[in-house]
Amino acid sequence: MTTTDVPARIAPARIALAAVVDAVLIVAFAIAGRSSHTETLDAAEIWATAWPFLVGGAAGWLAARAWRRPTAPWPTGVAAWVGAVAIGMLLRAASGQGTAVPFVIVATLTLAMLLVGWRAVAALVTRQRARRAAG
Repeated sequence: MTTTDVPARIAPARIALAAVVDAVLIVAFAIAGRSSHTETLDAAEIWATAWPFLVGGAAGWLAARAWRRPTAPWPTGVAAWVGAVAIGMLLRAASGQGTAVPFVIVATLTLAMLLVGWRAVAALVTRQRARRAAG
């Protein structure tokens, strides 16, 4: 491993912010899903829908050691996404919630867009800023 392979120390606030963004996006996904099916939007019902995906996303964070590169689309964003979908669906099934194929497809695509997407946008913005600063 070279010194360029070792990530610089990441500010704890940046790590926390990335974790909060992921959690907010997962909860927004749950709210949007419940809303699109005209289901109740009280806190308990939103929690019932969101918790499996939150647990899965957290597992993805741990697997990717996301605190090292919290805003990186790869591996952090992909791991958070795969964890949210795979573990989230397993937990939904284990807790008696639905895992119909259309839902799995929609959740997979939506969570990819959200959890990987915001990181891809952040990477593009960071690159653009670096180019402007260098030029």
